[in-house]
Amino acid sequence: MLHGVAAAPGIAIARAQLVSHATLEVAHYDIAPEQVTAEQARFDAAIATVRAEFEALHERMKGADAPAEFGAFLDVHWMILTDPQLSKDPKRTIAEQLCNAEWAITQKMNELVEQFSHFDDPYLRERADDVVQVVERIVKALMGKPSDLPRQSGEHATALVAHDLSPADAIHFKDAAFAAFVTDVGGATAHTAIVARSLGIPAVVALHHARSLIREAEALIVDGDNGLVIVNPDRHVLAEYELKRSTQHLERQKLRRLLATRAVTLDGSEVELNANIELPGDVASCIEHGADGVGLFRSEFLFLHRNDLPGEDEQFEAYRAVADALPGRPVTIRTFDLGADKRMVGLGDRPSDNPALGLRAIRLCLAEPKLFLTQLRAILRASAFGRLRILIPMLATAFEVRQALAFIERAKAELREQHIAHDNDIPVGGMIEVPAAALALNFFLDQLDFLSIGTNDLIQYTLAIDRTDAAVAHMYDPLHPAVLRLIAQVIRSANKASMPVAVCGEMAGELRLTRLLLGFGLRNFSMHPAQLLGIKQRILTSSVTDCEAAAARILRSDDPERIRVALARLNTQ
Repeated sequence: MLHGVAAAPGIAIARAQLVSHATLEVAHYDIAPEQVTAEQARFDAAIATVRAEFEALHERMKGADAPAEFGAFLDVHWMILTDPQLSKDPKRTIAEQLCNAEWAITQKMNELVEQFSHFDDPYLRERADDVVQVVERIVKALMGKPSDLPRQSGEHATALVAHDLSPADAIHFKDAAFAAFVTDVGGATAHTAIVARSLGIPAVVALHHARSLIREAEALIVDGDNGLVIVNPDRHVLAEYELKRSTQHLERQKLRRLLATRAVTLDGSEVELNANIELPGDVASCIEHGADGVGLFRSEFLFLHRNDLPGEDEQFEAYRAVADALPGRPVTIRTFDLGADKRMVGLGDRPSDNPALGLRAIRLCLAEPKLFLTQLRAILRASAFGRLRILIPMLATAFEVRQALAFIERAKAELREQHIAHDNDIPVGGMIEVPAAALALNFFLDQLDFLSIGTNDLIQYTLAIDRTDAAVAHMYDPLHPAVLRLIAQVIRSANKASMPVAVCGEMAGELRLTRLLLGFGLRNFSMHPAQLLGIKQRILTSSVTDCEAAAARILRSDDPERIRVALARLNTQ
């Protein structure tokens, strides 16, 4: 039994099909000075080969009815491929170190991965995987190995087992109908995890040594719900999981019947269910799963893997695309939440020993006013095409609120002066993810139009635990009494002031917490689209009166174990 991170839900029973990891097979050898030109030409030819592969994949997608995410991911990989750090710097290494091209490109890859590892934001940190995936294709081209994944045999379902899988690789999931994938690296916000969820394919990642431990054609159970891979299960375990899989399939079919049903509790309380997205292409999944709108659009994706910063027009087109796809539905765009731990083009060089507590999110926005104003203008322009809202991340002080609102007013004034259409009354909200904001909420209630609780960071900051540090990640506990009281206090204060409040962190999509949050007074949940129907079903079978009574008892407890028992009792009602 191998334990990893549950990246995409579901259960698959399949045979293992191993995918080679070319960068682990790279050897170093010296070349003579007179061989440098030929070695550099071999490197250029490999780059050209991968470029042609990406072009072919783009063409292939047009007729493959692939999810929209694929196009965006391939664009990111194209930008990485054409970045001078990968397409030019290794040639200089070949000449200076008199080494082979495979060694030169993998050394550059290691350097870039090391830089990415210092990001605080897990989504940004996992973009290092994209660099590795592109280099993998280059190395395969240098070695003369095919980049396409092996095709599934028609005899049995196949689970791909790899050190990592790129979004380009994942296109083959649709063609070959692979049952699951298993990788040594990655995380819940990695591109491959996002792709797996969009295709409904179970996935377990971050298994560390699965690729070396699992043999070709071995029987596997991939439990994407619990982050578990069982190798060569006995007949009793196999029978148990076959029953679970069959039950899950029936439950998913039943959930589809709820698409047109409004989320209303047994005692008549209406609940709004929105989706979190990272790319414009995610909107298709929002519609498919019946989202009321977008509760969190992370805008950072526009700033990743590029040598220049996205201009106003480019951002405007991305935001407008989401607004156009969801006419009449609310779309909440969070201003970029980037860290200050690594230099990004146009953002200066401000290294930090503790980036989680450093110059990030709204702090970085205020430190880079030109960049912030550009994004605000783009969002405001797009607001003329839909129900857009602006969400400011990581607010902690009244000063930050005043400054953010001043920048928004300045952007509006500029657009009015230029006679550019925009929503002059666009709602502006703040993320409550710093304990200071939760404890000094009155100013936020007076100045903002809505609140959104980012539970991921709120838990991290409240418990002083880095959720990305494997040594302490097990202590990251959403059911800690202090965490629950902060969340309940924010929700109740907002409700008392008649201010809309949502939860957009991972807690919103946890089925076991739905009734507890209802009991706190929450009526707006935002989560990954695939979680929406399950949460809706739980709401439809819940009584707010019962939830409120149970929530009150839980909030009085200081014992996490008793809280878990009480929560389990609430969920069996």
